[in-house]
Amino acid sequence: MKKLSLLFSLLFLLVGCSSEKTEQASAQPSSEDKTQKGKTEVVFWHAMEGDLGKVLNEIVHDFNTSQSTVEVKPVFQGTYEEALTKFNAVAGTKDAPTIMQTFEVGTKYMIDSGKIEPVQTFIDQDHYDVSQWEKNIVNYYTVNGTIYSMPFNSSTPVLIYNKDAFKKAGLDPEKPPMTYSELKEAARKLTKNGNYGFSILNYGWFFEQMLAVQGGLYVNEENGRKGEATEAVFNSEEGLRVFKLIQDMYKEGTFYNVGQNWDDMRAAFQSGKIAMYLDSSAGVRTIVDSAPFEVGVSYLPIPDGVERQGVIIGGASLWMIKDADEAQKKAAWEFMKYLTTPEVQAKWHVKTGYFAINPAAYDLPLVKEQWKKYPQLKVTVNQLKETKATPATQGALISVFPQSRQRVVSAMESLYQGVDPKEALDRAVAETNRELEMARKR
Repeated sequence: MKKLSLLFSLLFLLVGCSSEKTEQASAQPSSEDKTQKGKTEVVFWHAMEGDLGKVLNEIVHDFNTSQSTVEVKPVFQGTYEEALTKFNAVAGTKDAPTIMQTFEVGTKYMIDSGKIEPVQTFIDQDHYDVSQWEKNIVNYYTVNGTIYSMPFNSSTPVLIYNKDAFKKAGLDPEKPPMTYSELKEAARKLTKNGNYGFSILNYGWFFEQMLAVQGGLYVNEENGRKGEATEAVFNSEEGLRVFKLIQDMYKEGTFYNVGQNWDDMRAAFQSGKIAMYLDSSAGVRTIVDSAPFEVGVSYLPIPDGVERQGVIIGGASLWMIKDADEAQKKAAWEFMKYLTTPEVQAKWHVKTGYFAINPAAYDLPLVKEQWKKYPQLKVTVNQLKETKATPATQGALISVFPQSRQRVVSAMESLYQGVDPKEALDRAVAETNRELEMARKR
């Protein structure tokens, strides 16, 4: 893998659940910290900021004080893209972290880098029971039977809608649209007085999800799970249905082009500009708390006559760095195991909206109490549980995924200028194929 930094210099978009603004990275721990209390130090690079960062730091603090042998040092490194650029610069040196948080589309890149130790190594050594982890989350990070990283902050897309607007439009707020025809009909009734019925952020993640829920593949070789993907195939019938939906609703005047900014999308919903939109499940609690009306959450709509397959996991996972010494890696593994306990996952779920990696967390009083207050969170969990394990819902594996996402974004935006959906998709596929070919030559 030559020119590793080039791969991520092209990135500027994030997964739904990691759209936070960048802050300046914290400094690396000092040498004095490294000997604190004689514990084995684990440097943990992450991309959680704001409220997410506060919750993460609380969990790390709880772990550090729960035992006397390991000291985890969380270090914020900016966005996922920025963190990976920094990691690329120090990988293989003494300045590299022990644990690295990386977004899901960086999976193939991390595997190909040769700089990571699969967590499967420690799962096998410890005879650790991974059946306690949510299977539909673990599937994404499993390649050829090997679990490469530990799932951590995981999310999926959901339909979020304004229940008050539904009532005013004569729609049943307890029966959100589940199919494209129902979505179109509801949007027509909700579009009035300069407000719109529906919107999708111009972001490739949502296209990937709307493709997979139908069973559509993004690339060949079973989404790159059976072998090295060499060709994009998302200009299929499934992909065309998605693009035609967007263009048809835009032409009809019921679809609002919100652009590429997550904050703009959420602000448009909270102001009443749009009545329905797709968002990350990790944003549900914040939207419910901040909207001046009752918020509903539902499954991703599907085309009429299509069998629902489910959703792909978004978010990020934790990677063990290969060049760390054995003591550090074992210490990091102890921390990872702690993170997946039901108690910790319950706290993570209710305070952030991310899924619990260990579903046993959902049975704890903390979660049950919060679900009474936020029943919308349970909807996101049910959609994940009902997901079928297929190559489509497992997600695609390609090293040039971020670049391909941007090609899809450009294709989505061209629909608003009247470009034919098939032409737009074919162009995005051709551009992705060129990226794949260039990657093979590196």
